[in-house]
Amino acid sequence: MIEWITSTGLTDFRSAEAWMEARVAAILAGEASECIWLVEHPPLYTAGTSARAPDLTDPDRFPVYPTKRGGQYTYHGPGQRVAYVMLDVGKRGHDVRRFVRELEAWIITTLDQFGVKGEMRDGRVGVWVTRPEKPLTASGQPAEDKIAAIGIRLRKWISFHGISINVEPDLGHFSGIVPCGITDHGVTSLVDLGLPVTLDDVDLALRHSFATVFGEAPEAP
Repeated sequence: MIEWITSTGLTDFRSAEAWMEARVAAILAGEASECIWLVEHPPLYTAGTSARAPDLTDPDRFPVYPTKRGGQYTYHGPGQRVAYVMLDVGKRGHDVRRFVRELEAWIITTLDQFGVKGEMRDGRVGVWVTRPEKPLTASGQPAEDKIAAIGIRLRKWISFHGISINVEPDLGHFSGIVPCGITDHGVTSLVDLGLPVTLDDVDLALRHSFATVFGEAPEAP
């Protein structure tokens, strides 16, 4: 059974990393179950293994944490639900790309419960929302905003780090980075899209959609 943990308040990022490291070690040792940990962080930027220095446009704005997860620069902060996933990818097929697609599908299925159509894009990890009410991009394509990010790491096929969904963060805080290295699209949130959604609402939707995507029922809240 996968354990679900929800932390209240704001969780220090380095403390969260240390906790995940310890949990992964315990899972590998057979001393703990798989785990999904729902947290909220104070405002900060994290740099993944593909982060490029020019994409940190305001380095003095918030703390910046280099991390060994995949991806580039990402913002975390109040009003954003972060779901850290410590799952055994080995027993789910030893297929990292498939696992990332399942995480994307998990987000999309969660958003669908609020009437939001999230979409995947080739070459762009994460989940996107088309914004037809906005002006077309310079290339003449419909505007798209990112609503959720994904960045994971594996240790002996156990995943950690995870996903983040923008519920009601301060979207202005994203301006200190080029989110995930993408300059021609913006960011959005559920509340920015006009939906009065709370973190608790998203937590319930995440639990419900997890079984749909992964075929595994989470433990009771």
